[in-house]
Amino acid sequence: MSHVRRTEPTPASAAPFGAIEGTHWIETLNDGSPVLVRPLRAEDRQREAEFIDRLSEQACRFRFLGQVKEASPALLDRLMDVDYRDRMAFVALAHDDGELRLVGVSRYSASGDDKQCECAVTVADDWRHRGLAVLLMRRLIEIARKNGFRRMFSIDAAANESMRELAAFLGFQRRLDPQDATQVIHSLEL
Repeated sequence: MSHVRRTEPTPASAAPFGAIEGTHWIETLNDGSPVLVRPLRAEDRQREAEFIDRLSEQACRFRFLGQVKEASPALLDRLMDVDYRDRMAFVALAHDDGELRLVGVSRYSASGDDKQCECAVTVADDWRHRGLAVLLMRRLIEIARKNGFRRMFSIDAAANESMRELAAFLGFQRRLDPQDATQVIHSLEL
């Protein structure tokens, strides 16, 4: 995998995002495409719904570990519930026919004790293989460390080869889920 070029973050105006420095970043992906990366905001609810609705059946199955036909209000409520410390999400936005479209999201949520968080990353099917998942996960790992988490993990379908490659690239360890042989657990000491 090649590296993503990064620009300097913009200075933080107000600090509603806790340990996050800057409010948004313009990043250049491996293919030269620019994306705007920033914390998820309440105004992104419709973009999140459209993002999920555009995902392929396989991408939805891998992300939610089951069938999701559309973004229900209850699912959106859960996904939009961020506090920028225990529940965090970054979105990547790109221009598409004059509209800002959500093309990727990474998120974590505190799990069990306050030293662990469960993470997930999803990239739009037409934006895969450009380095976006790596970029979003690096931002997520960085903020999880700043927020005091010591371990990050994800529970993934064993058949999800893209996640296996991403996790290995980022240094996550992989093991079978002892409760479900169709799943694996990727974990990273922070």
